[in-house]
Amino acid sequence: MARGKVQLRRIENPVHRQVTFCKRRAGLLKKARELSVLCDADIGIIIFSAHGKLYDLATTGTMDGLIERYKSASGEGVAADGCGDQRVDPKQEAMVLKQEIDLLQKGLRYIYGNRANEHMNVDELNALERYLEIWMFNIRSAKMQIMIQEIQALKSKASQLITVNIYKYPNIIDNLLKVDLDSLYAGGHVESCQRNSPGKDSRTAWTDRRRHDYSRSAEWAF
Repeated sequence: MARGKVQLRRIENPVHRQVTFCKRRAGLLKKARELSVLCDADIGIIIFSAHGKLYDLATTGTMDGLIERYKSASGEGVAADGCGDQRVDPKQEAMVLKQEIDLLQKGLRYIYGNRANEHMNVDELNALERYLEIWMFNIRSAKMQIMIQEIQALKSKASQLITVNIYKYPNIIDNLLKVDLDSLYAGGHVESCQRNSPGKDSRTAWTDRRRHDYSRSAEWAF
């Protein structure tokens, strides 16, 4: 039976309300970062708790930079295609790009240990974290693509070698068949092969069967 619609209302218990706020806030910020990384979107979130405490997130640059972009873009008309894209002032865009470059340079100095002279606030660290996540995502994607291409190339080469050298398999199989046949007589394995292949002696029947097994294994190896 389908569940009924849950009615949202204020949580009366202050402890439960604070716990829910912390959990939902963390989930919202996490989803915003994921959306920013996956879709290369610039996202800004501002949250004030019931006690007036400020929580914010700027996935690109700083919150001040995003607010300036919002102010600049909100006065422009919506694009004719209806997708909601808005024009940005080239000077404003250049300023935002300069802020991003300055932030990345500052972050590199911070990462390489120059923390005494490079102080970074929470907004800057969040933005730097976002850039690092994008870089790691792109690096892993590139590595995975290269590995897939190399595996496909190896499989193709192996398949070509099998096709070209198919007539050499009997020699390989004969080497694999150099086993102690006498030890197999005690277990009855060779005699069972002879019963399944009437008209052949035990050794010939067993050898033919093993050659067939090795050939099938070679065909399906790739």
